[in-house]
Amino acid sequence: MDLNTSMIVAASGMRAQSTRMRIIAENIANANSTAQTPGGDPYRRKVATVKSDFDRELNATLVKPGKPVSDMSNFNMQFDPGNPAADSKGYVKLPNVSSLIEVMDMREAQRSYEADISVMEASKAMMSRTIALLNK
Repeated sequence: MDLNTSMIVAASGMRAQSTRMRIIAENIANANSTAQTPGGDPYRRKVATVKSDFDRELNATLVKPGKPVSDMSNFNMQFDPGNPAADSKGYVKLPNVSSLIEVMDMREAQRSYEADISVMEASKAMMSRTIALLNK
């Protein structure tokens, strides 16, 4: 794999992790939202997916963001009979988002993003050193 290809592969990883962080941020932003109607479903957590794609021109496998999937785990329930979204028993469905899980996922995505940056920086440094050697 040449240095240019390694930078393209790292960039594809950065795009995938960036999309993952955007979805995590959306989950965090909606962690406390409730349904618009009594007994209705609130925001449902989304999970980022990635897919690999072999690029014949580069002879390398790239990753691409996939379509986010909904987390089908149960909603949290809270007794709040005065809430307009409460069902007939006084319970309100809350999103199935755990801020702790989202923060941990965000850190993992951030670390993966930083690893891709390190690959790009190393490739760039190697290219610069090669050009410097060729100019001597």
